[in-house]
Amino acid sequence: MKVLINDGLNKEGVQIFEAAGMKVDKNKRDLEGLLRDVGKFDALIVRSATGVTHDVIKAGAKGNLRIIGRSGVGVDNVDVNAASDYGIIVKNAPYGNTNSTAQFTMGLIYAAARNIPQAHMSLKNGVWKRKSFEGVELSNMTLGILGCGRIGQRLAELFREHGGVIGYDPKLERIKSAYPDSRIQYLSKDEVIAQSDFLSVHVGGNGNVIGERELSLMKPGSYLINAARGGCVDEGALYNALNSRSIRGAALDVHSFEPEEGGVFSSIFTSLDNVVLTSHLGASTPQAQRKTSVEIARVVTDYLLKGDFTNAVNVGETIEAEKKPVYPLFIHHRDAPGAFADIARLLSDNNINIRENPSRQVGTNSNGKVITVYLVHQMVPQPILDKLKGMKIVYSAKM
Repeated sequence: MKVLINDGLNKEGVQIFEAAGMKVDKNKRDLEGLLRDVGKFDALIVRSATGVTHDVIKAGAKGNLRIIGRSGVGVDNVDVNAASDYGIIVKNAPYGNTNSTAQFTMGLIYAAARNIPQAHMSLKNGVWKRKSFEGVELSNMTLGILGCGRIGQRLAELFREHGGVIGYDPKLERIKSAYPDSRIQYLSKDEVIAQSDFLSVHVGGNGNVIGERELSLMKPGSYLINAARGGCVDEGALYNALNSRSIRGAALDVHSFEPEEGGVFSSIFTSLDNVVLTSHLGASTPQAQRKTSVEIARVVTDYLLKGDFTNAVNVGETIEAEKKPVYPLFIHHRDAPGAFADIARLLSDNNINIRENPSRQVGTNSNGKVITVYLVHQMVPQPILDKLKGMKIVYSAKM
């Protein structure tokens, strides 16, 4: 198998591919080169620099391309819908940068609260100032988090010694299930915005989460922190709020336009003295890059060699997207050739539809018995369960 690493990858990730017997190509292609060559590879690995467009995916689908790996969390630069249409899996590596991004966000909070970058630049320019850089303490302040996934949860832990933490997430039940011991107090979005002294954005995608209405709900002395995606905040509305001092300040690590390395940065915020700007540094640590590299290499290799869907972004949410009920069917059976085919045939003959997704998991134990969990679109009637139990290879079948 062949892997194209188009934006570079730490050596630890490259070594995982090579250890699996895969041929790695690290020569960067531009768009023309990708359109020409991507179909020669089984996997395409990118960071944020490469745009994986509809045309690139179409070209890959005509050839051998089976999976696109995004070394990092955001997949804004990948046309995920096109990948799904052409039967190509998209995976990301969301866990490697959790600590680095949460720590950096905490640094942005400190920097904004105490005017650290402004004081630094003043001294660099030979001007001693103190009064105009007076800041605020974090003690007894409230941090509000929009997006309470892994980074939001870690940030909550870091802030906890200073004050209270409140949060909002549109998928709250899943968040509560994933983080049962969280110290975040969950409220509505508007309540979080209105009650926060520091409001930190940690949502995916590029749709506006903070616009003019949301900014009007914020406290006059509050701060907005964005280390998620530039498009999550209406920059024009935020500029007006900062310029009019309707909120006290902001710290932005992400921007609607981010040039290539060494490029010219232009932003409406550069003229303001109550905003801290950094160049998308949340995941920029050797530790995060190494962990992310290893993570994406492992999940891509596991898909190509084992059919494992871990971290797949274009299958993991499809149950919710379908809005169809699904039911787990638990079958304990012998690990024998043709077992899956025989079980699937019996279900099909009785009009039970097996949902085509990765939720069928197999665990083999030492005595040659396995448990397979099928997700099906209908409740399996007792007579069908009895037929399953009557198969020679089946020990039990339960809904």
